[in-house]
Amino acid sequence: MKRNVFTRVVIATICLLLTIPYLAPIKSLAAETDQWEKAKERGELRVGLSADYAPYEFEHTKDGEREYAGIDIELAKKIAKDNDIKLKIVNMQFDSLLGALKTGKIDMIISGMAPTPERKKQVDFSDDYMEVNQRMIIQKKDKDKLKTIDDFKGKMVGVQKQTTQEELAKTEMPESQVSSLTRVPEVIMSLNSGKVDGMIIEGPVADAYLEKNPNLTYSDVTFSDADKTTAIALPKNSPELMKRVNKSVKEVRDNNLIKDYQDKATEAMFDDGSFFSKYGSYFLHGVGYTILLSFLGVVAGALIGCFLALMKLSNSKIFKSIASVYIEFIRGTPLLVQVFLVYFGTTAVLGLDLSALICGIIALIINCSAYIAEIIRAGINAVDNGQMEAARSLGLNKSQAMTKVILPQAIKNILPALGNEFVTVIKESSIVSVIGVSELMFNAQVVQGASFDPFTPLLVAAVLYFILTFTLSRVMYFAERRFSVSD
Repeated sequence: MKRNVFTRVVIATICLLLTIPYLAPIKSLAAETDQWEKAKERGELRVGLSADYAPYEFEHTKDGEREYAGIDIELAKKIAKDNDIKLKIVNMQFDSLLGALKTGKIDMIISGMAPTPERKKQVDFSDDYMEVNQRMIIQKKDKDKLKTIDDFKGKMVGVQKQTTQEELAKTEMPESQVSSLTRVPEVIMSLNSGKVDGMIIEGPVADAYLEKNPNLTYSDVTFSDADKTTAIALPKNSPELMKRVNKSVKEVRDNNLIKDYQDKATEAMFDDGSFFSKYGSYFLHGVGYTILLSFLGVVAGALIGCFLALMKLSNSKIFKSIASVYIEFIRGTPLLVQVFLVYFGTTAVLGLDLSALICGIIALIINCSAYIAEIIRAGINAVDNGQMEAARSLGLNKSQAMTKVILPQAIKNILPALGNEFVTVIKESSIVSVIGVSELMFNAQVVQGASFDPFTPLLVAAVLYFILTFTLSRVMYFAERRFSVSD
């Protein structure tokens, strides 16, 4: 019997996977229409970036309000103004930007991106708007020891993942070990803690971090291919958008506006105020979204999970198979993958223009429903079989017996595990930060980039997560005691 069920699950899963290639072409036509026409129809120009990369792009507080600042932000504002269109900044992790551009989530990338040959295969690039020099930074105590590339033989070099710095480290420092991390603050923290011996970083970004980290300095290391250009990434086959962007870029270069943009960024980076006065609202905002995501994920997931559990307990082989496939597939894949599938798939496959927040909620609901389904099924199975038989003998049908007799008893078994799932979701909701959902972890990362302090924001986030989970654990504890007393 178990073998037959397993076989059905495998077959159903294979069938599901085989349908994906047929669904994919539905929206593979995204590049057939010039992206400018889509932006104009939408009424807004969506610019993707990673706002943890001062002075290019970062967030700061001005007159009590959060706003984006930086060289790339000013450039994006100019492009939008030149074309008389509303600007929308879409903030997400750097390594998610190309996927977002290719699936139509954003119209362009302005994020200090260099036009490498590999990237040119996937997207088109505008004319260059800036030239930057790649530098090596180290701890001051190593200034006399790490002067040349040869000094880094066998040493660990930190870089941001999927960047020109990563490529530079691999090509010009083959005898060094390369540590590729997702975000610049993470690499800075690794350098400060001694986990890496040096970090390759762009000159303007390095200047900002050295200002806030007096224990760091420049190494005398020089690279043969240190000078890199920076351009705007655009979707393939969008000549009208390319023409409009290049027109703005030409004006920026002809009038030397980058210098003005950099001066404005520097002023915004080093404004006065204590850490909590400047960034306290960021953490409160993140806590609110974390609670919202977790609550909706667990509540909606519980409703769907209840149906899935009943399907799996039913006598119908079809319902059992559907529920088994769903539960096993969701539990057998990482939440991170599910988040990306929902975020990119809803646009690329289904053609739905959903926000990052909605996609994050959907992904959490899908994930929670599978786990809660098993919690509910186990809780129902824990109720003695004689209870169902007794209810049926009193004239109740199966549905009535389930809702009036079995489920009320099962709740006492379900509640502790459901509380644990809620606690887990509060912590796992941080994963949706990769697509730019402004929850607690995302805001902590924003503060890392804005404050040039990679450690303190993480510590504050950890304390807030603990407060949330501890409070919820206490609430669930008292709820369980109430149910025990009512027995």
